[in-house]
Amino acid sequence: MARQAELALGSAQFGVDRGAFNPRTPEREVRQVLETAAASRLSLVDASPNWGDAERVLGRSWPFPSPFRVMTKTLSAAEGLDRLESRARRSLERLGVARADALIVDCAEDLLGPEGRLLWARLEKLKAEGLFRRIGVSAQGSDAPALIARRFRPDLIQLPCSLLDQRLVRDGTLATIAGLGVEVQIRSVFLNGLLFMPREKLPPTLADAGPRLSRIRRLLAESGADPLQAALAFARSLPEVSVVIVGVGSAAELRAVLAAAHAPTPDLDWGQFALDHAYALEPELWHAPGGLSSAA
Repeated sequence: MARQAELALGSAQFGVDRGAFNPRTPEREVRQVLETAAASRLSLVDASPNWGDAERVLGRSWPFPSPFRVMTKTLSAAEGLDRLESRARRSLERLGVARADALIVDCAEDLLGPEGRLLWARLEKLKAEGLFRRIGVSAQGSDAPALIARRFRPDLIQLPCSLLDQRLVRDGTLATIAGLGVEVQIRSVFLNGLLFMPREKLPPTLADAGPRLSRIRRLLAESGADPLQAALAFARSLPEVSVVIVGVGSAAELRAVLAAAHAPTPDLDWGQFALDHAYALEPELWHAPGGLSSAA
C-alpha cells in the first residue's frame, strides 16, 4: 500500500468566526475535538496568533498529558522584527508548551522583501534556542514557493492544494519543493467547502462555476465516491505531500473526516476533477464587489 500523508488538525475555527458555514467553535467543543483527535492518534495541530484567540483556547483545552505537537505562525514583518520575535515566544506561553514543533512565516511575501534575510535569521535564532524544532513558510502559489524553498531551505512549506485546485501539482511546484528535501504540507484541501456547497448557495461571483461543480459532483457520484472521501484521498495520495491539514468545527466533523480518511482509496482519474475558474480557486475573491471575467 502506498504511503499516505499524515493528517494534521487546523485550528482557525477555534479562534475566529469564518462565516455562516464555519462559525467559531465553542471552547467546550474544542476540548471534545482534541479528545477525539488524541483517541485517533492525530497528533499534529496547526495554530496561529492571527486566528483570534485560537492559541489561548488550545492552551486551555489540551488533554493531560498532551500527545500533541503544535505548529504556529509569525506576525507580519510589518509589525517589526522585535515584535515578531516577542510574539513568537508569547505564542508558546499562550499554547501552554515549552517548545513547539514548528514556527512558520505566515506571509511568504515578508521573506521576499528587503528584510527577508533578517526575518529568517530571527527564526533560525529561535530554532537554535530550542524553542521551535523546525521553521517553515506558509505560501500561496503566487509567492514563487519553489524560489523561496531554494533560497531559504526551510524545514517545511505549507501550500493550498485540493481536488478542485490542482495547479501546484500540474505545474510541478510540489514535486520541485519536495525534491529539495523540504517537507510539503497542504491546506485548503476542501477549498472552503466549495466541493460540498449546494449550487444555490454559491456566491454570485461563482455562478458560472456552478455547471462545472455540478458535473464534478456527478462524476464522483457515478464512481461511487463520497466527495469528502475523494477530497481526502486525493490530498493524502500525493507523493510529494507529507502532511494534510484539515480544519473542523466540531468533534462530529472530525469523526467524519477520520472515517473518510480511513475508507479505501477510490480508483479515480484525479485530473478530471480539477476546476479552472478565476474566482473559485481564490476564496478571498468570492465576495469581491463588481465582477471578473472568468471561465468555468
